[in-house]
Amino acid sequence: MCLAIPGKIIEIDSKKNHALVDYGDGTKRKANISLVDVKKGDYVLVHAGFAIEVLDEEEAKKTLDLFKEMLSFEEEC
Repeated sequence: MCLAIPGKIIEIDSKKNHALVDYGDGTKRKANISLVDVKKGDYVLVHAGFAIEVLDEEEAKKTLDLFKEMLSFEEEC
């Protein structure tokens, strides 16, 4: 199964077409942004290291909350 995870752009390195993405749980990773037009503060959907879509902030936060909820159920088991 493949997942795309929403995250917030917190830093951009335009020379390398990369951005530092914050996934809201303390996890921060670089993602390639060559497929989207983004600016610092935008939310993106990241799949396999590539930002593939710019998201509405509200929708991104809802999706992140759902992931957190699913993880909390898993931790209870």
